[in-house]
Amino acid sequence: MRILICAPTSREFRAMQYALDHASSLKHTYDLREVGIGKALSSAGVSRALTLATEPYDMLAVVGFAASALGRKQGDIVMPSCAIHHDAIIPEGFCPEITDPRSLRGGDKETVFTGDSFVNADIIREIKRRFGVECGLFDMEIAAICQVAELYNNIPVVAVKYVSDVPEEGHSEHSYDEFADAHSDFTPLLERLEML
Repeated sequence: MRILICAPTSREFRAMQYALDHASSLKHTYDLREVGIGKALSSAGVSRALTLATEPYDMLAVVGFAASALGRKQGDIVMPSCAIHHDAIIPEGFCPEITDPRSLRGGDKETVFTGDSFVNADIIREIKRRFGVECGLFDMEIAAICQVAELYNNIPVVAVKYVSDVPEEGHSEHSYDEFADAHSDFTPLLERLEML
């Protein structure tokens, strides 16, 4: 399988590049791109990578770090099965191309909620209340990347994320930084991709 790995940040890009460089053998073919942080920049980065590709991809893989609601702990690796924009405050049914959930190829029955900001405990509680869920991951890119994948012949998307922080347990951006600094080798994430 030919997979485009999308790393939003330079730190995530370096960690995945390290894993790829140190892999003894790989069953899939991978191209790694740093696509940018946030919905707009990551969408543009993925669109550029797909447009310039000399061969089509069988899958997009979004790798990196994500915050989690209670129920997960730092260091868990999660492959969610659904993505949705949490900051698209639009009346139901008015703009489904933005508000509808997107299916992911992950095996964990969990949703990743995408928005254009870091989340704190209050924001997570509000998202859980609004969507009627008890758990979930929180990132700034996946739902938007899914929309790009749809435009390019519905390329399947998988997300493989380390839980970097759990804001409801008091974690902050400092917790995220400390965790990310300590996890500069994404070999465990690459191993999950190799299982596909």
